[in-house]
Amino acid sequence: MLREFFLNEVKSAVNSLVKNKKLGQMSEADNYNLQSEIPKNAQFGDFAVNVSSLSRYTKLPPVKTAEIIASEINKSDFEINVTAGFINFKINSFMLNKIVTEVLDKKLDYAKNDIGKGEKVILEYVSANPTGPFHIGHGRWAAMGSALANVMKYSGYNVYQEFYINDAGSQIQKLGKSLYIRILQEFEVKIDFPSDEEEAKNFYTGDFLIPVAKEFIKEENKRAKIIEETWNGNYNEEQLKYLSKYARLKMLSKQQKLLENFHTHFDNFYSELTLHESGKVEACIKKLSELGVLYEQDGAVWFASSKYGDEKDRVIKKSDGAYTYLTADIAYHYDKLQRGFTKLLNIWGADHHGYIPRMRAAVEVLGYNPDSLEVLLGQLVNLVINGEEVRMGKRTKMVTLDDLIDEVGVDATRYWMIMKSIDTTLDFDIELAKSKTDDNPVFYVQYAHARACSILRNASADKLDIVNNKMQSGNELDLSKADFNLLWTTGDEKAEETTKKLLLKLEEYKSAVQNAAKNRSPYLITKYLQELAADFHKFYTFSKVIVENEGLMCARLFVVKAVILILQSAMKLIAIEAPEKM
Repeated sequence: MLREFFLNEVKSAVNSLVKNKKLGQMSEADNYNLQSEIPKNAQFGDFAVNVSSLSRYTKLPPVKTAEIIASEINKSDFEINVTAGFINFKINSFMLNKIVTEVLDKKLDYAKNDIGKGEKVILEYVSANPTGPFHIGHGRWAAMGSALANVMKYSGYNVYQEFYINDAGSQIQKLGKSLYIRILQEFEVKIDFPSDEEEAKNFYTGDFLIPVAKEFIKEENKRAKIIEETWNGNYNEEQLKYLSKYARLKMLSKQQKLLENFHTHFDNFYSELTLHESGKVEACIKKLSELGVLYEQDGAVWFASSKYGDEKDRVIKKSDGAYTYLTADIAYHYDKLQRGFTKLLNIWGADHHGYIPRMRAAVEVLGYNPDSLEVLLGQLVNLVINGEEVRMGKRTKMVTLDDLIDEVGVDATRYWMIMKSIDTTLDFDIELAKSKTDDNPVFYVQYAHARACSILRNASADKLDIVNNKMQSGNELDLSKADFNLLWTTGDEKAEETTKKLLLKLEEYKSAVQNAAKNRSPYLITKYLQELAADFHKFYTFSKVIVENEGLMCARLFVVKAVILILQSAMKLIAIEAPEKM
């Protein structure tokens, strides 16, 4: 990466000068930290390193310190100038041309890297109850989680994606009872959910179980009729147990189909129910007991988590013998660690902030590094329709992920869900997301790709022989026939300026990917896409591609092809389509 390249050039020069005692009074014992940046004024250069902070060691003015360091750097492929305490670098055409050829050579793998060093990461996200449709918050976790997994894999992490199914406990029986009522209603039995608000909390009253009831009657007609014929105002325990399992599996299946449609692919769906049935919860409690971190009080079993950074101790087994949610969560995370994962990466809602210390405490008690647990806390999504914010609770409004996808499409939904930092509240503007204007970020990016593809199609149609002869050998691009130096000898200052800016933006993709992976911030990819699309549109405005000069035309066509490849690579990471026509 060029920013790192120039930073390393400066560091190498500093170390060499210090070693030879040629940088004022600075010694090898002096610790320093430098960073590269892009100058606000492009006239100074393409990259800059501020060395002013070294003056406290050199005992020289910043400009003198910078001049000494600059004189030590080999300037074969770039120019250097000093402004105050800044060392500015201006790259030449050789380095710019190399960006294009490297992109065309490596294609979609141009920014692929190994900063993850193969670390085994289990990424858990969405993890909803199978008791209803996904709300739009689940959609944000799904988009963010899957994009993050793609970016981290691309950066050398060994990522395993898991969905934790919260299918144990009373909510599944509530689901079965609710389906029971919906089936009876299909047989026109006069029954409804309780009108009392408190009693209604023991049911799922949404319409989402109506189609499940219809499916049950169609698939299990004999059993359905028995339920209708034997109804006497009380639930048959055997039938209720059967319906609870049926509803759970149906809802899970619907969730899985929606996730696949939403380009979100999990390696495993881990059932909380199996965690209990396998004895892993009991085994974990036994382990904690042996470690001496459990105690009894008021008839309950407590985990002494306050000794390990939590604000207070936590109940893991209530006085009635029932486990708390924390108990299964500890066992689940213990199971992850026993499966050999060294990084437990979770995406949780912001309301789980207080849950992190108790889970870190559990990880530490069980003999693992508490830093192996990393939690991303996601903020809410606000839907905006015609300028009005839609509250999540209004069932008459569009609040489910299904509804949102039906309204704006998978690509727009994913892009909008990803384009802000996960710790920032997102305002999802429905009308803007559906619009085909430059103000809609996903349209703007996809249109850039379609426009680039159109340029290549038009070139092939208008100059077919030239394109085939100059650009390709068979079906492969033939870079040996390209003269990229023609890009910088047009005499058109604006064309050369926008071309240079575009190529530097292509090279910046490497940094964008690494930062997105290291900082767990897939939104940086959408930010990069917006900037690349903007630079490409400017290039298109000032640099006519299909021109009479065959050499210049081919060089610019190669640039367009490089843009296509980077757009495709970045859009693949966030799992949206790269249309060739719009």
